[in-house]
Amino acid sequence: MTRLAILLSLAWLGLGGYGAFLYGHNYYVFRGFSPPVDPRGVAPGRLVATRFFSGAMGRRRSYDIYLPPGYARAAAAGKRFPVLYLLHGSPGWPRLFLNAGALGVSLDVLEARRRVAPFIVVMPDGRDGSLRSDTEWADTRHGRYESFVLNVVRDVDRRWATRPDRRFRAIAGNSEGAFGAVNIGLRHLSTFSVIESWSGYFSQQRTGPFKRASGAKVQANSPAAYVGSLKGQLRAFPLHAFLYGGTSDKDLEQTRAFAPRLRAAGAKVSVGIYPGGHDWRLWRERTPAMLRYAARWFGR
Repeated sequence: MTRLAILLSLAWLGLGGYGAFLYGHNYYVFRGFSPPVDPRGVAPGRLVATRFFSGAMGRRRSYDIYLPPGYARAAAAGKRFPVLYLLHGSPGWPRLFLNAGALGVSLDVLEARRRVAPFIVVMPDGRDGSLRSDTEWADTRHGRYESFVLNVVRDVDRRWATRPDRRFRAIAGNSEGAFGAVNIGLRHLSTFSVIESWSGYFSQQRTGPFKRASGAKVQANSPAAYVGSLKGQLRAFPLHAFLYGGTSDKDLEQTRAFAPRLRAAGAKVSVGIYPGGHDWRLWRERTPAMLRYAARWFGR
């Protein structure tokens, strides 16, 4: 084989390897979808990566915040915005909501078409440094992730033009993040007035971060176990909740069972069952509706 042929073969292999890398990288970032792009004429929001000191974690942590178009001018003029907090799943990270879920584009379009009034979306980074990052967004020996979320709320209210009242705060998430959103939302009804569960579950086991936890600790972090005790609190703090899952999701039966119990405790509950599984195809499809649901109740 001539030197030219060898060089051409190496170049071909190199291009093939680079192409495979790009495909793998794009799938990792976008989960098989095309990168989301705003339609012509729709003003984009602004994504800001933010770091702060979390007292619960004892170190600097981060969250991504998605601001509506014209935020700086509106904030300077005194306008303040409701906030939707989104908790990612495991394994997962905040920007999957934007890259795989197309949340930013969906919100930009809804605001441009006046389907929703502008609001802020905050996505805390709940990863623990491991590949799976199984934290359950709970306070355990593994870390104080529930308290970290509350630290984020306080930092957001301090730093950004928010309406610092439960009526203007919603919390949602997918998979493990859905569990975290329901558990944190119900344990802190004075902080959140809207909860959304995207393919979530509602009971804990003595596994993962709860492996060495007491039975009482597990029960205290299992919404299905304690929801019946919240009737008094839910009278004082009215709650709207939307729970949904895919028809082929193994956790769907938990959603079917939990919804009437949450409703019986006094919450206003909507349930959705849609074709699909436990994946970004379903979550991306339902994101616009979930943004509209949160916006519907802000301030009422």
